[in-house]
Amino acid sequence: MMKKKSFLSLVSILLVLSLFLAACSGGSSSSSSSNKEGGETKTEGAKTDKPKDGGTITYGIDGAPEGLFEYALYGSAYDSQILEFINEGLFTYDKKLKIKSDLATWDVSGDKLTYTFKLKKGIKWHNGDPLTADDFKYTYETIADKDYTGPRYVNVEHIKGAQEYHDGKADSISGVEVVDPQTFKVTFKEVRVNNLDNLWPYPMPKKYYEGIAVKDLAESKQVRKEPIGVGPFKVKKVVASEYVQMERNDDYWKGKPHLDGVVVKVLDPSVSAGALKKGDVDIMDVRPADLGQVEKAENLDFLEGKSTSYSYIGLRFGHRDQKAGKNVDDYEKFKDLKLRQALLYAIDRKAMVKAFMNDKAVVSNTVIPSVFWIAADQKDLTKYKYSPEKAKKLLAEAGYKDKNNDGFLEDPNGKPFTISFGHYAGPANFEGRAKAIMQAWNDIGIKTKLATGSLVEFNLYNEMKDNDDKALEAFFGSWDTGSDPDPTGLWSSDAEWNYGRWVNKESDEMLKDGLSEKSFDDKYRKDVYVKWQKFFNEQLPALPLWENINIYAVNKRVKNVTLDPSTVVVDPEKWSVTE
Repeated sequence: MMKKKSFLSLVSILLVLSLFLAACSGGSSSSSSSNKEGGETKTEGAKTDKPKDGGTITYGIDGAPEGLFEYALYGSAYDSQILEFINEGLFTYDKKLKIKSDLATWDVSGDKLTYTFKLKKGIKWHNGDPLTADDFKYTYETIADKDYTGPRYVNVEHIKGAQEYHDGKADSISGVEVVDPQTFKVTFKEVRVNNLDNLWPYPMPKKYYEGIAVKDLAESKQVRKEPIGVGPFKVKKVVASEYVQMERNDDYWKGKPHLDGVVVKVLDPSVSAGALKKGDVDIMDVRPADLGQVEKAENLDFLEGKSTSYSYIGLRFGHRDQKAGKNVDDYEKFKDLKLRQALLYAIDRKAMVKAFMNDKAVVSNTVIPSVFWIAADQKDLTKYKYSPEKAKKLLAEAGYKDKNNDGFLEDPNGKPFTISFGHYAGPANFEGRAKAIMQAWNDIGIKTKLATGSLVEFNLYNEMKDNDDKALEAFFGSWDTGSDPDPTGLWSSDAEWNYGRWVNKESDEMLKDGLSEKSFDDKYRKDVYVKWQKFFNEQLPALPLWENINIYAVNKRVKNVTLDPSTVVVDPEKWSVTE
């Protein structure tokens, strides 16, 4: 699954392929993870076996939510950081990113097509209504409705009858059956190993939304001002672009939370370090470049661990036919493999990690982060270690030559060759990062200019990618892959978020095999995905840069905080404060 920061979560974009931000459960206090140098880094903060009740904490975010406080509708990671406190799903994930029960248990039919879910007892919405199977039926029919405005249809389209309902050919989804108030069945169109992972898990309150047309949900007060869920905290007040105040849910089905409440506060990145040091904010993720401003603060602990996200440079191979829902391979600039190899050899990724990420990232040559059990071993992949000499040699072999002695290369046909490179706006070091990439390519003779002449506002940048803007021939991007490692939603030939529009039949066949019935065998599935990663590593349809590391600052007064690869909001009902 994935999360996208403007369409779901992260530094450039956040995918949603199993497409949701999963809040996982915690582990023991001895838990740790290895950093890139082989040392130990804490993933769990201070613990207490006797937590005190009472108190409020402030959780900081460095951007304003869109205000879509409904999992089925949200598109920003900032919204999801609020949703993690107020709602939950059918299942969650453990620290090894293996699926586990949350709101429900389930059985699977012998043909692996039908899942029967049994809701756990005593679960109530924040308004006191019981959670029922009808809420899930309503959820799937809302997401499949032709007037649905959110991005989650991909998470229900594989249910039997969802397409017919979406097209107006049926009055209900045939593959969703309510057995009784606590039980429902979901039948899929075909057997796939990640059918459950990709099923939308978060319920919508049918009764609470009664009378609101699907097309109007996103603008309703029930979503924007008075959202409800089944989680440990409930929304008390929303002040757009400033904060969301939440209070304890005394009827929370796992037991009353210790904290009285949580305030999620929007901070300008320029003041977040000061707010952490002064104690105005208790928990906040820390950008690697900003770590030096806070790492010596005596009132803070730091949790650090591998994440499910990575950064890359996308390359344009075509455009998307939106009407047909297909990617069309019709852009020739990056078709030469030696050119693509040269572009990666030219970048000193290790130096960039040190300069722009405070060494808090790991150079990678695959688009499957190492936290996943299917990740290929880096030693089995071509490393593409920094070598401008090798880059120049590859370009010469491919026919790129400087024919007019201006210091820049012409293409094999003798025509001027330039790359328009895009990067989104953000913290000050983003500009330095973009310039470093462009300078690396200029240094090997590839004339590179900044698309639009400046860094692009984040939401506009994502629109440009969505619309295949011609200015973005190459572009910086980041994905958070969520909890399901299947890369189909990002890299298959017709994937919407395959922004480079790379079309490759051999890749598609491997990705399909990775979801086949044979891949219910973990060893078989891993072998398929390792083979795919080797193919990606050889073909370079995009240029992998590094996998990111999660870093959170936690005030020492806050106890029982745990970091997992997806989030730090792990069992927040267990959090407490010492004062």
